[in-house]
Amino acid sequence: MQSKRDCELWCERVNPENKAALEAWVRETGIRLVQVNGQRKYGGPPPGWVGSPPPAGSEVFIGRLPQDVYEHQLIPLFQRVGRLYEFRLMMTFSGLNRGFAYARYSSRRGAQAAIATLHNHPLRPSCPLLVCRSTEKCELSVDGLPLNLTRSALLLALQPLGPGLQEARLLPSPGPAPGQIALLKFSSHRAAAMAKKALVEGQSHLCGEQVAVEWLKPDLKQRLRQQLVGPSLRPPQPEGSQLALARDKLGSQGARATLQLLCQRMKLGSPVFLTKCLGIGPAGWHRFWYQVVIPGHPVPFSGLIWVVLTLDGQDGHEVAKDAVSVRLLQALSSLNGQAEPVSGPSPAGLGGHYLTPKGGERHGPRPSASLLGQGPTAPGAA
Repeated sequence: MQSKRDCELWCERVNPENKAALEAWVRETGIRLVQVNGQRKYGGPPPGWVGSPPPAGSEVFIGRLPQDVYEHQLIPLFQRVGRLYEFRLMMTFSGLNRGFAYARYSSRRGAQAAIATLHNHPLRPSCPLLVCRSTEKCELSVDGLPLNLTRSALLLALQPLGPGLQEARLLPSPGPAPGQIALLKFSSHRAAAMAKKALVEGQSHLCGEQVAVEWLKPDLKQRLRQQLVGPSLRPPQPEGSQLALARDKLGSQGARATLQLLCQRMKLGSPVFLTKCLGIGPAGWHRFWYQVVIPGHPVPFSGLIWVVLTLDGQDGHEVAKDAVSVRLLQALSSLNGQAEPVSGPSPAGLGGHYLTPKGGERHGPRPSASLLGQGPTAPGAA
């Protein structure tokens, strides 16, 4: 087995001439390149930039790159047609590029000029560049969801992914097994990527089921096009109770808002939340103790819950309170003899609820489930 130093020496021997030329160009120009997550980036924003990032449609995709080409040849070429806001070259571990890059201009006009001028540009003999409009991936598919899952329950389960979620649709799964597929649309590629990361690192469990989380593929979207025209599909549910009304009309407002209004309609008073963070696991998972006092309920509810924070600066206590609210909606449904949970099957932790009325009996499985599936195992976890 090769040592780390052996790998470093091998990488240094790959494409040494162009690597040396790149280093010389960086020293001469003072340009700053940052390598992170398999890509090497210039700008975003560039030096001296003032104002907001460029609008959508300002980025081009660059393909058919020879793998030994670097920024000292590419950036000056693409700067000829317009001001660059950002340039990203996809890299391999060996230091060669992966054959494609992205150039984002200060305006849509710059991107259009790059396509008109540099598409099929002969970077080398018999190496014409591919330059076309870049389409940011902002949509995910989540396949393998249960048939009886409602859209409200899905939205509640997806709340910890942050405010970037713009649209969620439930459709019959095209796969061989009976089930549903969710199509999720986000406000930006970053929001979609963070959501995908959170779902995958949550062991791809959602609503108690093992699911497949992928970027939405064009061919799949085409197959579902007819269903996408109409409103989100949802199986008919029994109506006529306070809980069903709260689920159907208030679920989209958020779990806490739904719980608040439900408690008012049931004349129980406003719930009061207490939360305490007990520890932090890998990949943004946080373990919380909680207690919720509902004045009209004889005893408080308490328990443990895992939640995942997907956005910088996100308040873990607020996320925990939202997740606990989902559990309380489930508990109130059970206490009132409802055959159907308020927001679909096992919305809390999505593997069953764990509510402990003070001095009472524990209900459901152990408190190891999180809103997006099984959380990480923390040392000393109860």
